[in-house]
Amino acid sequence: MPKERSDHLFTLIRSMRKNEKRYFKVRNKGQNQDDAKYLMLFDALDKMEAFDEDLIIRQNEWINPRQFSNLKAHLYKKILQSLKEYTASSNEDINIREQIDYIQILFDRSLYQQSMQLLQKAKKVIKKSDNLELQLEVLKWEKNLLPYSIGKGNQKRVSQVVAESNDINEKITRVNQLTNLSVELSAIYLKTGYIRNKEDHDRISNIFSSQIPEWNQSEFSFRERLLWYDIQLSYYSFIQDFDEVFEYAKKWVSLFDYPPTSAYYFEMYLKGLNHLLNAQARLQKHEEFQETHRRLRELANHRLVKLNENLQIRLFKYSYAHQFNGYFMVGDFQRGVNLLQRIEKRLEGYIGMLDKHSELVLFYKIACLYFGNANYRKALKWLNRIINSEDEDIRQDVHSFARIVNLITHYELGNRDVIDYYIRSTYRFLLKKHDLHSFQQYILAFLKSLSRETTQKELIQGFVELRNQLLNLAQSKYDKRAFVYFDIISWLESKIENRPVGEIIKEKAMGQIS
Repeated sequence: MPKERSDHLFTLIRSMRKNEKRYFKVRNKGQNQDDAKYLMLFDALDKMEAFDEDLIIRQNEWINPRQFSNLKAHLYKKILQSLKEYTASSNEDINIREQIDYIQILFDRSLYQQSMQLLQKAKKVIKKSDNLELQLEVLKWEKNLLPYSIGKGNQKRVSQVVAESNDINEKITRVNQLTNLSVELSAIYLKTGYIRNKEDHDRISNIFSSQIPEWNQSEFSFRERLLWYDIQLSYYSFIQDFDEVFEYAKKWVSLFDYPPTSAYYFEMYLKGLNHLLNAQARLQKHEEFQETHRRLRELANHRLVKLNENLQIRLFKYSYAHQFNGYFMVGDFQRGVNLLQRIEKRLEGYIGMLDKHSELVLFYKIACLYFGNANYRKALKWLNRIINSEDEDIRQDVHSFARIVNLITHYELGNRDVIDYYIRSTYRFLLKKHDLHSFQQYILAFLKSLSRETTQKELIQGFVELRNQLLNLAQSKYDKRAFVYFDIISWLESKIENRPVGEIIKEKAMGQIS
């Protein structure tokens, strides 16, 4: 087994809760000598803070290095089997798949009546689910069993099964079209972020319009309606039409009963609240934002759905990301920094579990919070985590803006000796990523014009000129993307007026709220 998979084994064990570990140990205890080896390796990995394969072999003399790969592979499989059993009762899809396996076992033994009885039970359960593929799988087995259960009304049953299959196949076709479009839009967004120019806008609009057939939305299943809203949200987010994002996010959230009663619905409800909060923050709907954020935080105490690792990470990510957004809205950077310092250790533990996109956006938000609070060295620490990242092709816009904020941070720290180097480095990066637009050009030109001989009067005049240039861009269809999280116009005004940037943002926010 390759070393990368070994790390996966360690990560899998670290992700398990105490009761899951206990279940695994009870399930595999004392069955045979091999099981004892698996438990010993499990305990050894569980005690480690960081994965070290050589250390495990040195500290456990019973391990034969030549057989270690197979030992790890079997342990990995055993853990997955244990987790499958443990979660089957709380995960409807896993439970249904297990029932389908039993149906096949009985069918292969020619126990058709028992197989049909089990199928009818599974069919009742699956009708409550929105998993179309599993519904089709159950219908496939019903068609397999029909020739062995001929009786009164059989033709009617055949017609009914055929009609149900056709209906589900139509829904699956629509779902596939919607998910294909969703994945395509998501891939573009994860690479470039918001649209940068007319070329980006036309490209996204063409993809969107060419792949959306004329459908009767009243016939949509719950899953289709969710996907439809998801695509609309993706499109309007791309083009930064947050009024439309707000409307579709409200429709998304209104689909759900509160509180959600299954893990799938819970996850989709969380995503809907996340979309709604993003729109409310961008539109400065402060009171609505606070109410929606309260609803999001309350979900941490939800008891009707067992919160698996995925849901816990989403809750943590959304709760704190939007708490930071709330501080950005009103310029309360001090409270944001206080929160960061309280959760820093816990935050680092969760960062490794985030996808790279979420990680980059979180780093950028944290850097901007520290910058707004004049903690410039702390801001640099988080900006460097973006700049030094190898994932330059994920959210290129965040990488670009991080380099701009990095330049301004060095300016604030008085690091004039490195600014010229970073200007050249930033130019090269922006040219390589085709992201050298007016916003970046104005700031780079301003910083390049500064020298040790620049007088205070000339400096203030430069701030005023740059502010006037950027004010026009803030209303631009394409350039306004640059002002998310880092309010450079307020920063320039703070320099011109010699006041804290948070104070200026608060004044603006109070004016918009009132």
